Amino acid sequence: MDFYKISKDSGKRISKFNSDFIMSRVIQTDKATNIVCMNLEENGIIGYHQAAVPQLLVVIAGEGYVRNDKEEYIKVQSGDAVFWEKDEWHETKSDKGLTAIVIESVELNPSLFMPLKK
Repeated sequence: MDFYKISKDSGKRISKFNSDFIMSRVIQTDKATNIVCMNLEENGIIGYHQAAVPQLLVVIAGEGYVRNDKEEYIKVQSGDAVFWEKDEWHETKSDKGLTAIVIESVELNPSLFMPLKK
């Protein structure tokens, strides 16, 4: 389980087409990719299971806790991204609610685009 930070500090300023914003890349794939939005309500849980393919959980709102095969839960919040390798056991839960985008693909490699969270 690796943790990444989605932040404008690792982004690039875009000015093309009279634009003025910072774009932070998350992932790029050439193969089939599933992208879903998961909404955990108060006391919601994505149960303990193995990742069928590499998986990236990008927290966009709220906060919660994740774990892998260890019993220890680690807090995550908006702006955090958690990466699990294929076959890695994991679980996500939230006491207050959490919204996340989940990206699944055989070729995910978030370290190409995002810095590890310190």
